[in-house]
Amino acid sequence: MPNPTILVFLDGPDATSASAQLTEVRPAVLELLTLGRALGRVDVLTMAAPSVPVLATLGAYGVQNVHQAQLPMSVPPLARRVTPILAAVFADAVRRIDADVLLVPSSYAGREAAAVAAARLGAGFVADASGLTWTGDGERPLRAAKRVLGGTWDTVSTIASDPAIVTVRANAITSKPAATATHPDVWPVPIEVAPPLVTVASRTVKDRDHGRPRPQEAATVVVGGRGVNGDFGPVADLADALGGAVGATRDAAFEGWFDSYIGQTGIVVSPRLYIGAGVSGAPHHAVGMSSSQVIVAVNNDADAPLIEMADLAVIGDLADILPQAAATIYAHKTKPGG
Repeated sequence: MPNPTILVFLDGPDATSASAQLTEVRPAVLELLTLGRALGRVDVLTMAAPSVPVLATLGAYGVQNVHQAQLPMSVPPLARRVTPILAAVFADAVRRIDADVLLVPSSYAGREAAAVAAARLGAGFVADASGLTWTGDGERPLRAAKRVLGGTWDTVSTIASDPAIVTVRANAITSKPAATATHPDVWPVPIEVAPPLVTVASRTVKDRDHGRPRPQEAATVVVGGRGVNGDFGPVADLADALGGAVGATRDAAFEGWFDSYIGQTGIVVSPRLYIGAGVSGAPHHAVGMSSSQVIVAVNNDADAPLIEMADLAVIGDLADILPQAAATIYAHKTKPGG
């Protein structure tokens, strides 16, 4: 099979304006670039112009070309992220570049737009894959590994169509720069958007906490549940000690203790390490974190459902256990060679 073209979508917080620049490459995208290199030649699709540091990072990961979507002037800046527009970008870019595979970071917006684009292209679509390989000795069709049914089954799906569109969950791949760096060129890709155009009445952007990674992409997530009784201090301290993100359950968010939650109707996370403090492990929450690689439960209720899911359970008062754990981690870091 000729060297296939793997197109990776590079989104960013600044991609809502035609004049904005992309100033970072998120860890989830670096993972997709690493995965893409194992499948073929890697190109990148962007909604905004990449900065010089971003181009350097893409080159370090072996990217050959950067394709910047050129949307019609009639598309308002606030509408650049909505599903019909993003799906049009995916579908047109795949057609014009003749990409064999489109890889998209797994998020609500990414999954929805990728599914719509797949329907328009007649492409096979798999959401939240954990790995991709060509069948046999580098030959089609593409095979996608995925964990389903609350993390109880590992499946492999065959994508017989060409092209294939796949969203890949964060932390499924260990990112690694290419053995030989490249110098990617930037090319414009005209995008056609069929009327009627989307009208966005308003959009509010929440300021990102630059001190911590996003829970959806973090390798470590420390989550507080109803058992924290409104005090997320120990949860945040442990997350900072581990260089991880802070999350919450739906109950904790509904109590007003945190502004977002992990669960079936909230954020979905798949960290390498999940620590649930005072988290009961209700089905709604389990759906949002069951693909975590290692699960640690800290709870004073030995019969909590999360205890059954956990690889390690610590039974006791989280107000005592979490500060001790954070102090021990900080002490280890300050030791010579720590």
